[in-house]
Amino acid sequence: MSSVIVSRIESAHDRACALDVVKQVFCDEKNWISTAQNQIPDELSGNREFSWFLARINGRPAGVIRLLYDPSFDLPEEYDVKFMPGINIEVLKKAGRYVEIGRFMILEEFRRNPRVALRLMKAAVAEVLERDYTHFITDVFEGEVHSPLNFHTRVLGFEVVGKHLFGELNCSSTRIILTLDILKLYSRVKDSKSRIYQELTDGLKVIFERKASLTRTTIS
Repeated sequence: MSSVIVSRIESAHDRACALDVVKQVFCDEKNWISTAQNQIPDELSGNREFSWFLARINGRPAGVIRLLYDPSFDLPEEYDVKFMPGINIEVLKKAGRYVEIGRFMILEEFRRNPRVALRLMKAAVAEVLERDYTHFITDVFEGEVHSPLNFHTRVLGFEVVGKHLFGELNCSSTRIILTLDILKLYSRVKDSKSRIYQELTDGLKVIFERKASLTRTTIS
C-alpha cells in the first residue's frame, strides 16, 4: 500500500517540492497562474498568517494545501459576489473564526488515491482546531473537470453560501463559495464506520472532544 505522509512546509527543500507541484498543476495543467515562484513565502517557519502542507507518496511530492487565517471578508466589488438567500457577510462573520483553504491541489497521477486529499484535510483540521478556529471557507470552480465540489459537499459536508464570477485565478468558471463548521462535521461522522471518515478523523478524537466540550461550556 502506498504510504501517504503529510508535513508542514518549513524548509527550503519542502518549499521547492511544493512549488513544483503548484507549477505542474496550476501553471502547466490548468494555466490558472503564470508563475509559481511567488505562491509560497520564502520564510514559513513561525508564520502565523499562512500554513502550507505537503503530501508525499512513498517520498514523492503528491499534493499541497494552503491555509490562510482570518481571511478578509471585504470582498472586491469586481468579484460580483452573490450570496444564497439568508446569507450575507455579517451572518458569516458571526458564525465563527475562519480559515481559508486555498491552493488545494494534487498531481494528476495521484488523484485516484483519495488518501492524499484526506490526509491533507486531516492535517488542516488538526492545525486549525489547535489554533481555536472553527470554520473553513473556500472557493471551488463549478463545472471544472477536476473540481473538488462533490468531495467537499458530499463527503466533508461543506455548505454552499454564494457564488462569484471573477477572482485571482485565470479561470472563466463560476466560483462556488463553501463553508464548513468543523465541529458540526465531527458530530456527523464521529460514529461512522466509513473508512473515509475514519481516515479523516483518526487520531483527532481527543482534540475534537476537547473543543466540543469547551463550546458546550461557553454556550451554557
